[in-house]
Amino acid sequence: MTPEFDTIFVRLRSILQNHAGSFKVKPDTAVEYGLLGEVGPAMLRAWGGKLKRHMMPVAWVTIGKAYVSYHMMGMYGNTRLSGSMSKKINAPMQGKTCFNFKTNDEELFRELELLTIKCIADFRKAGFIL
Repeated sequence: MTPEFDTIFVRLRSILQNHAGSFKVKPDTAVEYGLLGEVGPAMLRAWGGKLKRHMMPVAWVTIGKAYVSYHMMGMYGNTRLSGSMSKKINAPMQGKTCFNFKTNDEELFRELELLTIKCIADFRKAGFIL
């Protein structure tokens, strides 16, 4: 972990903190910050009509050994949203829901902030969270 990772984490956590009002915040530590949402009807259908848990992860940020990871569950399967991303924000993307950062890049973070707003709205509109 580097001092720059701390700075990156603080900036990415601030993006999620802007949305914390409608979610449960957990975890909230010096190296992890996450938002949990109440399970919506689409998630219940995906689980075969059986409620597995009342809350599910929506987005979170963690400091790891090699980078700071920012996850958004609403990116999974959201081809419209992933197709609208710039090539620059696509570079740190790992898998379908995770972005990894090693350096501070305010331009990327501003795009990620807009992406987060759209992602949470789409996730809610699709009925995966309330």
